[in-house]
Amino acid sequence: MDYLIQQHPILPPRPNEPVEFYWQDQKMVGQNGHTIAAALFANGIRTFGYHSKDHAPMGIFCANGQCSQCTVIADGLPVKACMELLKPGMKIAPVMGRPALPESSDLPPLHKTEYINTSCLIIGGGPAGLSAAIELGKLNIPTLLVDDKHKLGGKLVLQTHRFFGSINACYAGTRGIDIAKRLEDEVRKYPSVQIWCQSTAVAVFADGKVGVLRQGMEYVLVTPKILLVAAGAREKSLVFKGNTLPGVYGAGAFQTLVNRDLVRAAEKLFVVGGGNVGLIASYHALQAGIKVVGLVEALPECGGYKVHKDKLARLGIPIYTSHTVLSANGTDSVEGITIAAINKEWKPISGTEKTFACDTVLIAVGLDPVREFYDKAVQFGLSAFAAGDAEEIAEASAAMFSGKIKGLEIAKHLGQPVGEIPPDWIRTMEILKSRPGQSYGEQLPAEEQGVMPVFHCDQEIPCNPCTSICPLGNIFIDDTDIRKVPEYISKKTGKQCTGCEKCITICPGLAITLVDYRQPGDPLVTIAYEFSQGKHVYRKDDIVTVVDMHGNILGNVPVVQTRITKATDHTVLLKVRAPKEYAKKIAGVLIQNKEVSASLDQYVNRLEDDMIVCRCERVSLQEIKKLIAEGCRDMNQIKAMTRAGMGACGAKTCEVIIQRAFREMGIPSSEVTGFVHRPLFVETSLGTLAGIKEGK
Repeated sequence: MDYLIQQHPILPPRPNEPVEFYWQDQKMVGQNGHTIAAALFANGIRTFGYHSKDHAPMGIFCANGQCSQCTVIADGLPVKACMELLKPGMKIAPVMGRPALPESSDLPPLHKTEYINTSCLIIGGGPAGLSAAIELGKLNIPTLLVDDKHKLGGKLVLQTHRFFGSINACYAGTRGIDIAKRLEDEVRKYPSVQIWCQSTAVAVFADGKVGVLRQGMEYVLVTPKILLVAAGAREKSLVFKGNTLPGVYGAGAFQTLVNRDLVRAAEKLFVVGGGNVGLIASYHALQAGIKVVGLVEALPECGGYKVHKDKLARLGIPIYTSHTVLSANGTDSVEGITIAAINKEWKPISGTEKTFACDTVLIAVGLDPVREFYDKAVQFGLSAFAAGDAEEIAEASAAMFSGKIKGLEIAKHLGQPVGEIPPDWIRTMEILKSRPGQSYGEQLPAEEQGVMPVFHCDQEIPCNPCTSICPLGNIFIDDTDIRKVPEYISKKTGKQCTGCEKCITICPGLAITLVDYRQPGDPLVTIAYEFSQGKHVYRKDDIVTVVDMHGNILGNVPVVQTRITKATDHTVLLKVRAPKEYAKKIAGVLIQNKEVSASLDQYVNRLEDDMIVCRCERVSLQEIKKLIAEGCRDMNQIKAMTRAGMGACGAKTCEVIIQRAFREMGIPSSEVTGFVHRPLFVETSLGTLAGIKEGK
């Protein structure tokens, strides 16, 4: 297990509970609580099998149970490696072609399908589902919450950074992992809320029943009066040469391996996509000791919060806007990536190609709502609601409010006297959902006396924990709209900053420094710093390279003191002494050398035209576009002729890409007939549906 993360600046080490298992008859050691995928990655294995069509290597992509790229044979049964927990003595083998049917034998004992009635069934135990369940639990409404993971919290359990928003509304300034624990502790207080983990909703039926695979073993039919779909989102895929090589996978999958399983899932990675997911995943990689070669974004500016982008620039990660990925390079796994600048027509500009050495390419190009359960329920006339990303893609803070609101709406629908939804809840949710607003440029204070905070955040985003935490009220953001940038107003309050450092510690963007002119000589600058392992541990008299908010080097300065306490919640307060001429400009410390991000002398042009649209059936973009050019306008016809959308994932990955192919060829959506989806949204064994209790 050479790839386990032994030291992390935020996360505690995993208990060392070794579990022996076998991979292709070779004994290996995993960790208790790891999925098969995590155990294989921890042992340096990335290729989980080979496709039956062209023998292409396959590995993980989503690590969220949405695709089937990570399928392996475990104890004789095909399972998703990202969802199946490791068991002692488990015998695991790659999928080599299509699995053979088992030898006929006596049937295991059957069980009667269990039928359950409940007032509300919630699909998804993330921030929206948990928040809704809490509101229903407060009202003692019988509720069943099912989640396919072995831990509640959804994507919160992957988020080691502090959250934006406001402290009172959504735990702003608290790390996502801690918010997940708070929500879980709260929901478990209510006896009326029943929770099934490792339980997958597989279908919604016309008679009002919902099929649920309880703990991966028993098929149960649940009849709710109300269905709430809070199943989150799935990551979008992207088509480019080499896009299915092992080592090309979603940013959420990477965060799962790194932040949940503490597996060092890469040595050098390149990120595709400049939204919050890609920006945050890059930061998490650095915290795990992984080198980040660069980030590419097709738009002229990153779509995520500017403080996230600036944080990466300060740490030494180059960001290539108006660029696209041309190919992932390698034979059996990723060995590099080739990118190029694009023009206004989104076409690559010849002569701008660059190739970088890396072993991992993270895809972070957006999310699609997991709302098929909701759509089917509406089609069948069931009483149904959607919350969180299943309703609209937004931040987890907004998902919490979405869940709270839907919880009260459901209670009202069930006849509970809850009154109207508080208007401030609705307004807060809309603010938390809002996109980043105007950027004003850094506004440095003119004063050079006493001690004061300096704000290196200059974009309108929903965030104000610094105003709530300041004991003197010296930091101001209008309470009616927390999207404004903070102001230091000590002249209005008549109170001088005491240098308590609370605002630095709580800032989710690590975008506040404290400059202290009170001592003779050069001022002291206090910087929030979240790297406390290996060569990035600094002590008194060490020399560090400080940078401004855009990552420009200002100089090398001595460390005067480092401080980390329970109150700072793993954030190191790094104090440096810097010349007065640039002390106020200091926004961070450079930790990654330029050599990491250097491109190769000559770019690699991947010759193989392997732009795969359907991962399950290995159908290329060329095949799809050929049929469209020949006049095909029915996606079901494409399915019949190519098998695209016919694979195990049920078109979850390829459907939107095929729709995009029609648009790229100038075919309006009104002329395209969409897929007819299969009744079961999640693949389920016939044995399970037949009532076989043991096995799948």
